[in-house]
Amino acid sequence: MGRDHLWEQALVCTEHALRSGAIVPLATTLEDLPGEDATTFELRHLAGATPKHLQQAGPKPNPFRPWDQRLEVEQIGDDHVVILNKFPVQIGHMLLITREWAPQNGWLNASDWSALTSVDRNTTGLWFFNSNPNAGASQPHRHLQLLPRHDGERVCPREEWFLRFCSDDNDQNRLRQLIRVEQLVEFNASVLQATYERLCENLSLGSPSNDSLPRFAYNILLTRSWMAVIRRKREGVHGFSVNALGFAGCLLSTDVSNLSWLKEAGPDELLRAVIGLEDSN
Repeated sequence: MGRDHLWEQALVCTEHALRSGAIVPLATTLEDLPGEDATTFELRHLAGATPKHLQQAGPKPNPFRPWDQRLEVEQIGDDHVVILNKFPVQIGHMLLITREWAPQNGWLNASDWSALTSVDRNTTGLWFFNSNPNAGASQPHRHLQLLPRHDGERVCPREEWFLRFCSDDNDQNRLRQLIRVEQLVEFNASVLQATYERLCENLSLGSPSNDSLPRFAYNILLTRSWMAVIRRKREGVHGFSVNALGFAGCLLSTDVSNLSWLKEAGPDELLRAVIGLEDSN
């Protein structure tokens, strides 16, 4: 199987899905927003009305059981399948879902990590995971997400921030209180699972051996070089919904977002607010 095989499959699948109306790309405009520590965030403004899946109204049907066959990219082992995101901002945005029901708010297990590494062997990029609605999860059925990246392409706007986090123990940034980052010496299922469980325990999220569910909401950001786990308190503030991508430096504003607050307070203050580190003044 060739390099970027799934990416090529996803593009073919996208072409068919666009023709059938199975995917609905979100139209956005892009603005750079300066952050702290010499970072820059990508702020996308959603054009038009907020899609139903981003609205907080009532119970939602499970779109993954069954999944829309028009969105299927490839089956992965016995337990997982890769499908396209129905409402992508980036074309080729993929979801790695469990075939059978598994809770999004449960612990990721060996089967999940094995499926992820199987996908990543030929199509890599920025993986992310939102553990429950307070972390920005849109569905309770287990799904990890992948934004493909090509060789040499920056994986996310705040990648340098996370790399500095790995190497500078003296950084006093307050976000460090509820974020843990670790460089990866290898990228295989057992290393990823051990790193994940170690970072979760370090953030007092608990452990699979002692806790039936993680004690707090959290996000994961994952590349071939590093993994980050972020402990969360709430899904959003001031009309901004923040999932793992917010910490990667990718924010989305809708018609209910308070843009003037964001531009005055800064994007880092938004991140502090959703992990419970609000300034007291």
